[in-house]
Amino acid sequence: MENHDKYIGKMLDNRYEIVEKIGTGGMAIVFKAKDHRLNRFVAVKIMKEELAEDEEFRRRFRAESQAVAMLSHPNIVSVYDVSRTGNIEYIVMELIEGITLKQYINRKGLLTWKETLHFTTQIVKALSHAHSRGIVHRDIKPQNIMILKDGTVKVTDFGIARLVSSQNTMTQEAIGSVHYISPEQAKGAQVDARSDLYSTGVVMYEMLTSRLPFVGDSPVAVAIQHISAVPLMPREINPDIPLGMEEICMHAMEANLNKRYASAEEMLSDLEEFRKNPAVVFGYGAMGMVEHAEDDLTDDTEMIPTPLPVKKEPSAPVKTPAHKAAEMTAAEYRRNRRKAGQTGVMVGVVIVLLFAVVLFLFMWRFFLKDIFNPKTETMEIPNFVGKMYTAVQNDPEYKDLFEFNADYVNDDSVAVGQIVDQSPKAGAQHTVTESGIRISLKVASEDDAEELMPDLSNLDYREAVNLIGKLNSLIKVDTRGEYSDTVDENLVISQVPAKNEPIYDGTSIYITYSLGPEKKMTTVPEVTGISMTSAIKRLQSKNLLYKVTYEDSDQPVDQVLYQNYEPGEEVPEFTEITLSCSNGELIRNPDTVGPAEPEPEPENGDGGASGTGAEPQE
Repeated sequence: MENHDKYIGKMLDNRYEIVEKIGTGGMAIVFKAKDHRLNRFVAVKIMKEELAEDEEFRRRFRAESQAVAMLSHPNIVSVYDVSRTGNIEYIVMELIEGITLKQYINRKGLLTWKETLHFTTQIVKALSHAHSRGIVHRDIKPQNIMILKDGTVKVTDFGIARLVSSQNTMTQEAIGSVHYISPEQAKGAQVDARSDLYSTGVVMYEMLTSRLPFVGDSPVAVAIQHISAVPLMPREINPDIPLGMEEICMHAMEANLNKRYASAEEMLSDLEEFRKNPAVVFGYGAMGMVEHAEDDLTDDTEMIPTPLPVKKEPSAPVKTPAHKAAEMTAAEYRRNRRKAGQTGVMVGVVIVLLFAVVLFLFMWRFFLKDIFNPKTETMEIPNFVGKMYTAVQNDPEYKDLFEFNADYVNDDSVAVGQIVDQSPKAGAQHTVTESGIRISLKVASEDDAEELMPDLSNLDYREAVNLIGKLNSLIKVDTRGEYSDTVDENLVISQVPAKNEPIYDGTSIYITYSLGPEKKMTTVPEVTGISMTSAIKRLQSKNLLYKVTYEDSDQPVDQVLYQNYEPGEEVPEFTEITLSCSNGELIRNPDTVGPAEPEPEPENGDGGASGTGAEPQE
């Protein structure tokens, strides 16, 4: 067995000092490490030695690195660096302080539908981002979903993710945990993004019911149920689940690929519609998971290999599929009525659009054309050759007319910083544009310029800082975040100096990166002096999370004694509000001899309740 302690204290790439082991996966060991260059803690994932000699495992490890490095999303663990020191291959990632969704479910048990909606929405957003870049996770399960203390979800462990373009049929092993795999994974068939949505549906099922849809004594027994059985509907286990939430969960878990959500965006749309109106009914009807499922198990696919015999699972909570009725069921009737109504609406929309197009063409031809397409203005390009580039840049006469792009060339015949060539050439006529005429300049530079400034656009700012550090360790980098509705969180918005400008020892580089859209604010309501149940409803109406603690008091049981945020205070949505409630221990009846009867323990059994993704306090 490999001795993992030997890595403790080791310095990788003269930069990352291994501090302690924090986890073990199928292919790698995860350590907490100190990044001495940026003075921060990171997670370092080192491939296991017994696997490092296997070319296939090294390929999969590198594939993980390349796949995750392509992703930049607030709900996906960030990758900072991929490197190799001696025979040690490793990945440097964002260090997550939190617990897994599996740990949270085990501690709390049944999650509320609001918590399920909150977590699922973030998971699907992460998958939408990954799928848009051609990456299928293939192992979505609560163990691979981290929950931060503020309730943010981070999807992690893309260790078996594959690029769709290089995906192969799975015939040697079933990749992913069997309780969460899709039917097509269970059959060894080729998978796509819809497999991740099926697994997400299983995770939703577990959050809503505190149980797995299928269980068994062997992996193959569970896999067969994914292919040919139907689980109990979540509302049969927990009647408090809204119908719309159940429909989303079971629609994601459709065994038939053609009946399942076609994309993460489609599932996200339903989640958003449900968030706006929890009473919504989508009309997906009874789940048809097993229809044609067994017919799809052809000779082209292979069941998960296992040495254990297949058993029937009498304890699995499954229902046999209903027989096809000759007459239309109530669900089919409602679905057909809904489709008919939608068709009528679409016909009306098409007619209105055609009328609008005809009207616009008429207005454009006779009225709007001259307004929106005035005669173009042109100007003669001035001569910039021989001038100093800094003077041209700072000349107010040129500020709104031109957009300069400089390339630096070695030229000993002129002064450093002098313009030696330009395109378009001087005297050329060019159309004046709102954004400015683009002028490419060649500027003389010194021979000892150590590096040229790289293009940092669309890079994660931490990756950009790392890139600059590799170019020149003496360069000073200053980062600043600002809110942006158009640039993804953590991606570089702008840089100074611009790309291809020379940089020297001691050069200061300024990087502006996106903080994502500005968070919506909400007002903290007054909840002291009322019951815990009423207080939670008030907080939820303001999109606030909650945590409940108890203390001795002579006030009635569950009455809120105080809150940690002042009423009327403006805070970001989904901020956690701590409610300190009375346990009634100090209430005594003076006419009664002896101690008072003990109050019942809170339902969650750990002295408090939580409505957040935060780890419960001891």
